[in-house]
Amino acid sequence: MTAPVFCHSEVARAVAGACLTLDGPEGRHAVSVKRLRPGEGLVLTDGAGSGAAATVVETSGKDRLLAEVREPLREPVPDPWLTVVQALPKGDRGEVAVETMTETGVDAVVPWAAARCVTRWREERGAKALAKWRSTAREAGKQARRLRFPEIADPVTTRQLAAAVAAADLAVVLHEEGDVPLADCALPAAGRILVVVGPEGGVAPEELAELTAAGAVPRRLGRSVLRTSTAGTAAAAVLLARTGRWS
Repeated sequence: MTAPVFCHSEVARAVAGACLTLDGPEGRHAVSVKRLRPGEGLVLTDGAGSGAAATVVETSGKDRLLAEVREPLREPVPDPWLTVVQALPKGDRGEVAVETMTETGVDAVVPWAAARCVTRWREERGAKALAKWRSTAREAGKQARRLRFPEIADPVTTRQLAAAVAAADLAVVLHEEGDVPLADCALPAAGRILVVVGPEGGVAPEELAELTAAGAVPRRLGRSVLRTSTAGTAAAAVLLARTGRWS
């Protein structure tokens, strides 16, 4: 079994032989939940690509652990970079989408306030929802043994999304009217790929027109229509396999 992963903000500067203290919520999880003991292995990461394979030296109380770095680790910036634009789902379906996309390997998730979204992120409610998405990405990144957690951007409007589409090397809108399957479309060898996932009610015609005018192409996943909370994960799996990042 691979070693469990915990977050540590100072790990980027650690060298072999250095000792790092894990405390607070991460230390409590390591000591009281995972019950790590001296001699056991763990991985520390800052979530931004830096990490360290380490060994527990000692524990104290319920939330403090001292670990010695065996080997510094580094996860390079992925290329091509995959961003999924996720229309806001109802209830906790957004967190489900973020969790599974993180496990699959998505590099960034952008919440989108699409016209047909039932959910609206306003003021305090929106801030809490965004914080939940970011916390979900962090925990799912640890579970997936990632050193680089996906970026969870601030929510965008359709106009802001159109600007992101124009800047991408490939921008795809998942849509049942797409005449080419996502599995067959040409992919860039490098750069930035952006996939737009609409709400349960679908991408509105005026939104589709604005995004295609900015350079996006409609593509379909397959014969069935997936829920908004699963479409991004399925699309990511198709693309990551085709780009060689799963090789």
